[in-house]
Amino acid sequence: MPTLSEVESKRLLAQHGVPMLDEQIVPTAEAAVAAANEMGYPVVAKLNGDAIAHKTERGLVKLNLRDAASVHAAASELLSAATPDDGEVQVLVAPMLKGNRELIAGMLSDEQFGPTVMLGIGGVLAEAIQDVVFRLVPITEIDAHEMIEELSTQKLLGEFRGEPAVDRESLVAVLLGLSKLAAADPKIVSVDVNPLIVSPLDGRPLAVDALVEVAS
Repeated sequence: MPTLSEVESKRLLAQHGVPMLDEQIVPTAEAAVAAANEMGYPVVAKLNGDAIAHKTERGLVKLNLRDAASVHAAASELLSAATPDDGEVQVLVAPMLKGNRELIAGMLSDEQFGPTVMLGIGGVLAEAIQDVVFRLVPITEIDAHEMIEELSTQKLLGEFRGEPAVDRESLVAVLLGLSKLAAADPKIVSVDVNPLIVSPLDGRPLAVDALVEVAS
């Protein structure tokens, strides 16, 4: 099934209230440096293109770039790695958000019950903990709050390692946005928002990566 590009996926989710990390899409290595200087270091650089869905497997993501020289080198390398199948490409530059906690959220279409909204604990602990909850679409604000409460690892949602508690109202907005998106477009098969990093500054969950899969 076709997958929307990262930019298209994020744009679609943002339209339905899912908070996204600020980013810029630029055509050249020089423009990538200008974008990084504007947003502040460190940053992440990715190769962006409508035909590129899974960047990490191809090494098309450069993390923790701390100065102009490293951004220029990374962006040049990314642009050189493009293939004819990628079509027109650019460089996506975004702040390197670091937090001690990651969540995952998304939408999955069950063959029997239809679309569901999912929330879970992400990051390196995801496979070990397997702390995930689901609700059938559409969900209400009460449903969203209940999903958060049903996560077993509640300590990760409170104040943690000097960081503020997760902003639950913002997380509710993410879940409601996913539900609205699923209800609005039956062609959407799945949505993967991973990671959803909890900001160490204010506890807001911010979507760093997102992919939307649609029926062909």
